[in-house]
Amino acid sequence: MEPLLQQILRIGVYEIVKLGMPPYAVVNENVTLARAALRAGAGNMVNGILRRVASDREKDMLPLPKVEGDNRSKARALSVKYSHPVWMVRRWMTYLGQEGAIQLMEWNNSPPSFSLRANSGRGVSRDDLVLLLNKLKVPHELSPHMTEFVRLSMGLQNVIQAGLLKEGICAVQDEAAGLVVSVVDPQPGETIIDCCAAPGGKALFMASRLQGQGSIIAIDVNQARLRVLEAAAKVQFLDSVVNACQDDIRSFAAGASIRADKVLLDAPCSGLGVLCKKPDLRWKRTLKDLEQLILLQDELLDAASLLVKPGGILVYSTCSVDPGENNERVESFLTRHPEFIVEAVHKYVPNEFISEEGFFISHPTKHFLDGAFAARLFRVSI
Repeated sequence: MEPLLQQILRIGVYEIVKLGMPPYAVVNENVTLARAALRAGAGNMVNGILRRVASDREKDMLPLPKVEGDNRSKARALSVKYSHPVWMVRRWMTYLGQEGAIQLMEWNNSPPSFSLRANSGRGVSRDDLVLLLNKLKVPHELSPHMTEFVRLSMGLQNVIQAGLLKEGICAVQDEAAGLVVSVVDPQPGETIIDCCAAPGGKALFMASRLQGQGSIIAIDVNQARLRVLEAAAKVQFLDSVVNACQDDIRSFAAGASIRADKVLLDAPCSGLGVLCKKPDLRWKRTLKDLEQLILLQDELLDAASLLVKPGGILVYSTCSVDPGENNERVESFLTRHPEFIVEAVHKYVPNEFISEEGFFISHPTKHFLDGAFAARLFRVSI
C-alpha cells in the first residue's frame, strides 16, 4: 500500500476508534483528502475501509488481538493493542506484571500534563506565578510535593505566548525532575558538578537553591545545548553561579583536580519514564540501545565518582522506569566502588517516593508524574 494512502487510513481509523468523531464526517474528510492527494480510486478504497471500521466499532466487532497463550503471545497482542514495541512490553511484563504493564502503556497513551517551576532566582514565588496564571485564565493546581511547582492540564501555549518563559518568570519542568534536585539538596556555598547538564533544567533549579552563593559547574558534550543552558541562566538571573563547560565527563574527570561537594549524574537513558510526553520515542528505542546505554551509564558513573570529595555526595538519576538502568546500575557501581554507600533519601522527598533500598522512584501510574529514579551515594573515604 502506498505510504500516503496508509497514513490517510491511519488518521481516519484513529479519528473513529480513538477520538470517537462522527463517522460520516471522518469518511467524507478522508475520502476528499485521498482523491485530492492521490486519485479517485484511492478515495473509493478509503470510503469502503473507513465505513467498515465504523460499522465494526458500532457492533463492537473490531478485530482486536486476544491476549492469551504464553507470555510471548500475550506481549505481541498487547503490543498491537496499546501501540508499544514487543520488546518493551515483554520487559515491563517481567518487571511489573501484565496489569502493571497495561497501566503503564495506558498512561503513555494518555494526553500529557505539564508543570511550571516558579523561578526563585528572579525572586518569583509560586504565589506570584499563580497570580499571573489567574490573569491569563490558565487552569492550574498547586503541586502537593514541591513548593515552587504548579501543575497545568491545559493552557501551556497561553503561558508561552504571554512571555512567562522568555522573561524567566518560570520554567517548564516536571515535578519528578524537581524531586531529583531535592535529592541533591543544594545548599548555599557548595560547589556542585552537573555531569550531563544540558539543556539545564536541573542545573538551573539547583542554581536557584544556592541563593547566589556557590557554584554549579554544568558539563555537557553538546555545545549547542550548552548555549541554551547559558541563555536560560542569564534570563533567570542565575549566570553568576552557573559555569558551563563543554566536555565529555569521562575526559573531564580524568584530567580534573577539582573535587566537588556534590555531583549529579543525570545519565543518558532510554527515556522510558517520559513516553507520555515523547510518544515517538518508543519506536526509536531498541533493546540493543538499552544494552548500550547501560554500558555507558556504568562508565559515566565511574567517571563522576572521581569528582566527589571525601564526605561528599554523588547522585545518580535517570528518567527511566527500567530497573536495569536504575537500581541495578547502582548495585553494580557499589561493587566496584566500596568507598561509596547508599544514603537513604528520607530527609529529602516524601515517603511515597522512597523504595525499600532508600532510592527515589517516581512511577507514572502511581504518582501521575514522569517516571524518574535517583540514588544518593555518600563517599566515606578517599
